Amino acid sequence: MASVMEASNASTTSSPATIRATIASTSGGNLSGVLGNISFFSVFFTLFALAVAYDQIQYWRLKGPLAGQPFKIPFLGPFHESVKPSFAKYYAKWLSGSLSCVSVFHKFVIIASTRDMARKVFNSPAYVKPCVVDVAHKLLRPENWVFLDGKEHVEYRKGLNGLFTRQALETYLPGQQEVYREYFDEFLLMTQEKNGKPQPFVYMLRELMCAVSCRTFVGHYMSREGVKRIADDYYNITAAMELVNFPIIIPFTKTWYGKKAADKVIEAFANCAAKARVRMRKPGAEPECILDRWLEHMIQSDRYRERVAKGEEIPSDEKPAMLLRNFSDFEISMTIFTFLFASQDATSSACSWMLQLLADRPEMLEKVRDEAKSIRADPSKDVTLDMLENMPWTRACVKETLRYRPPVIMVPYLVKKDFYIAEGNYTAKKGSMIIPSTWLSLHDPEAYPSPDTFDPERWMSGTAEEQGKNWLVFGTGPHYCLGQTYATLNLMCFLHMLASELEWEHEITPTSEEIRVFATIFPQDDLRLSFSRRNEVAVSA
Repeated sequence: MASVMEASNASTTSSPATIRATIASTSGGNLSGVLGNISFFSVFFTLFALAVAYDQIQYWRLKGPLAGQPFKIPFLGPFHESVKPSFAKYYAKWLSGSLSCVSVFHKFVIIASTRDMARKVFNSPAYVKPCVVDVAHKLLRPENWVFLDGKEHVEYRKGLNGLFTRQALETYLPGQQEVYREYFDEFLLMTQEKNGKPQPFVYMLRELMCAVSCRTFVGHYMSREGVKRIADDYYNITAAMELVNFPIIIPFTKTWYGKKAADKVIEAFANCAAKARVRMRKPGAEPECILDRWLEHMIQSDRYRERVAKGEEIPSDEKPAMLLRNFSDFEISMTIFTFLFASQDATSSACSWMLQLLADRPEMLEKVRDEAKSIRADPSKDVTLDMLENMPWTRACVKETLRYRPPVIMVPYLVKKDFYIAEGNYTAKKGSMIIPSTWLSLHDPEAYPSPDTFDPERWMSGTAEEQGKNWLVFGTGPHYCLGQTYATLNLMCFLHMLASELEWEHEITPTSEEIRVFATIFPQDDLRLSFSRRNEVAVSA
């Protein structure tokens, strides 16, 4: 048998050289075949699968014990839900756990829902700092004071505290009332043009609150037309400040339009600062707005330092309460811009809900009018700070609106170093976003019985005023809202004047009570109202 095989081999292969050539030929053909079968698409899909796996593993690693979806949509996460945010989905997320999470694009987001978890974040400046949203640094500028940290932030803030004293707040009132009366006439005209039929008023209230803020912040350095342009531009800025937007600025996207609008607003405020700097150096110039008062403090500080440099002995009572450095027009502009950002959307939201809630509860509105008449019988007279401080029912309606429909439902922070949260046995990693929510603390049945009922009386005879730990409307900790007293008094002045001078009717629709999230929260149907002059006011006029 062996001889047969040998014979066969001898007959089919003539020499060793031929054998080697045949092997080489066969091996080369197999390699070419293998390489030929490896296409660009197979490489791409292999790499894509590896990237998807890595993205999912990273999500699991960061998620740990937190409540949240077990699987992440590759790379995007629930981005489609963020384009049109749903309050119901936010609410479900808050109820899912005291700490929960979501991952969108490259950003891992931790939500702190309960009062104690929210306060933990607010009061941990060593580990977190305000970031608003990813695009905020590009719109507000990275050197803006709201992004400063530690001693630098504290020193900056000290200089701003003097802009919100009782004395300062009283000087802003005349300008605010002037704007309110201008817009009350606009409300009447709009209603007349629609033959008395209700129409959406959310956007007009946004413009009104922008105008009031601008008058308070920069006075008459900006024209009515300039204010109108800023109000229009600010809509684009707000749209760009949504919690989740495309992470880079691409032409003709929301963030692109927002950046262009922000640039124009900052330039406009810088021009106002330059004008105010000239005016406030003139003898006898009195501050009429926040810009004036801030520059007055700077000028006083400069003059004090000049006297010290000359060797004068200056009595202690002539030393400014706070020595400030001389801020540039650009720094002032960025700061005023953040004031507008903080006030515009929040007060627009609050006054929208307040008008709806009181129109739907006429007995409560009538109590506002009774209180107004007892304090300021003649609606043509100016409102003073003393008057506002003696309106407990009006104040209760404002505070209950802020509790019942808090304008700011979330406050984004950036984790600047690994942050261990013992209460949740979880470490938030550096670079994550962590967002304390205010809603559950303000709807806590232990602090506010029947929390889903609008009840101003709780601020009069109940224990609501004692629930300081739950009152997170303006935040807490080192970054609490500087203008909280201003905001409350501003809303009180608006409600008092409007109730004294105008009647308004609210058209209830199936979506009136539903919440639309647009940076802050608004009625889903955009608040359909109509206005008329009160008869007794018309007679007295």
